[in-house]
Amino acid sequence: MDISEVAWNEPARAKILDDADHVLREAVLKVAEQDEVSSDDAFAQLNHLLKDRFIDYQPGPDIRRYADAISAGEFRGSTS
Repeated sequence: MDISEVAWNEPARAKILDDADHVLREAVLKVAEQDEVSSDDAFAQLNHLLKDRFIDYQPGPDIRRYADAISAGEFRGSTS
């Protein structure tokens, strides 16, 4: 067997991705609970909440997009 063949099977991969999406949604909702937050503050708070939850976490443009949406009030009143 070649080392390149060592990988999670598809059900495990799907579960890992679902779990990661859940962690991201929880962080977005937590930051969005605030009455007013700037995009930069939301971005910093999201990174703080996510950095220790993932191996080798690096923020990307998706985190900025969610920070902008939080700042714009797009998640106020969201429960799921």
